[in-house]
Amino acid sequence: MATDAQRAPVLTGFAPRVRWGLLAALATAVAALAVGASIDVAAVILVGSAIAALAAAGPLDTGAAPATPTAEATPLLPDVLDAIAEPVLVVGDGRIAAANRAARDALGQHIVGEDPRLAIRHPAAAELIADGQPGEAVELAGLGGIDQRWEMRVGATADARRIVHLRDRTAQHAAEKMRVDFVANASHELRTPLASILGFVETLQDEAGDDPPTRHRFLEIMGNEASRMQRLVGDLISLSRIEADKHRPPSARVDLRGLLKEVEVELRAAQDGRADDLEVQLDPTLPSVIGDRPQLSQLFHNLLGNALKYGRTGTPVTAVLARDGEAGVRLTVVDRGEGIAPEHLPRLTERFYRVDAGRSRSVGGTGLGLAICKHIVERHRGRLRIASRVGEGTTVTVTLPAAPAALS
Repeated sequence: MATDAQRAPVLTGFAPRVRWGLLAALATAVAALAVGASIDVAAVILVGSAIAALAAAGPLDTGAAPATPTAEATPLLPDVLDAIAEPVLVVGDGRIAAANRAARDALGQHIVGEDPRLAIRHPAAAELIADGQPGEAVELAGLGGIDQRWEMRVGATADARRIVHLRDRTAQHAAEKMRVDFVANASHELRTPLASILGFVETLQDEAGDDPPTRHRFLEIMGNEASRMQRLVGDLISLSRIEADKHRPPSARVDLRGLLKEVEVELRAAQDGRADDLEVQLDPTLPSVIGDRPQLSQLFHNLLGNALKYGRTGTPVTAVLARDGEAGVRLTVVDRGEGIAPEHLPRLTERFYRVDAGRSRSVGGTGLGLAICKHIVERHRGRLRIASRVGEGTTVTVTLPAAPAALS
């Protein structure tokens, strides 16, 4: 058995090779950043160069017969790769030589040793791994799931291996799709009443403007369409402001009992024939909450207004404001309307989603009311739940945390 003294020269020769190799890897990555490469590209270069350095250092040559590998002699590479949160593959000689934990979770535990074209079944991926330039990127759609999107980058090591780096872009893709849909829906919702107004204006400029009854009817329709556009623009502005404030928690103490009474008075004055259908019940021991008073007022207006719009005429709309255990406040709004089928419930808080678009527009809905409610509740660290049965009605429940001083 070799002594420590006998092993020292060997370790002295091995350690510098590793140390200088790793320093060279770090210098290469820094140089890549200096010439304008992205952090992603630099990371791929760093991992690839480190692998090459470890490979070039070679095994320890002690002059003795090879011993059975021990835990201390296990290469560091797997631990380095597993510390990277995103999928990373090392490809050499047409096979996957190594894969970190994230890559195995995404592509399968069996991928080490496979042809990368079988592990990543995508034509653009195979082409990039075979012939792509280091730092080049390609988007992979459907890898791991229909809705999943990945960005793949490839780097090269000194020993001609390829480092494949995958970044999950599913959330960014979904957000971009939501933005595009939002712009398209908002444009459509604004264009429809505008086209109606312009059409009636042209008609009034012709012979219809000389007939007082016709002129009055057309002007009334134009006024309604203009009001609809005004409501939509107002809701768009509200949604934009709420989203801008969502990471800034409110700080004012709000008395929800007094606020709901104010909303009740305003709704009774504006709802005409349905004012008598509104029933409000308030818990006299209700604690206050920490909130944004204008936003909470808008939340109450939207929920009670929706219930009055979509509930059957002559049936009660009940709003109950009560304690939710010892640490919260709960608002429950119940209508006796047509109800909503189960398949629609998960999407009700999406922007511009409507169960019945024609009816929603006829009663003045913009398609943004519940989306606004959701964002207000989320900003106040609360919960919004919607339950409904077709033919029986809908129940909307909002829970908000009570103000800290009110918990005792």
